[in-house]
Amino acid sequence: MIRQATIEDLDSVTKVEEICFPEAEAATRESLEQRIKTFSKSFFVAEENGKVIGFINGCITNSTTIYDELYKDSSLHSEDGDYQAIFGLDVIPEYRNKGIAAQLMNYMINASKESGRKGLILTCKERLIHYYEKFGYVNKGMSNSVHGGAEWYDMILEL
Repeated sequence: MIRQATIEDLDSVTKVEEICFPEAEAATRESLEQRIKTFSKSFFVAEENGKVIGFINGCITNSTTIYDELYKDSSLHSEDGDYQAIFGLDVIPEYRNKGIAAQLMNYMINASKESGRKGLILTCKERLIHYYEKFGYVNKGMSNSVHGGAEWYDMILEL
């Protein structure tokens, strides 16, 4: 089941984030709390038998690429912006390779269409470019983001 996140999910999404990302890249509990409070309309969890097993989230912006300040400052969220940013697509290891991440992504894409967005943006590591291309994202090349000290690529899906 996929549904909108609530503040009651904070402990669960924090645990999932810690499992899915290296410490330098993982969002903090405080950041996840702010995201749920600020842009809950674009923060969705996947659950099975009441257990959160994954989630997808991101702010709305008028930018066509993600820049590092977006991760840190929820006030940059623009409810009427043109692009849905994807900050994280997390699925805990025991539920991977079962299509859950794809379900979450498709849910976010459909929600973005229904909201009249022009597209979705994300950054990813080189090894995941082909995965996001399956959804129609286009690789725009190396990102200016230095989030977590990693190398990122800008991806965009025009709707």
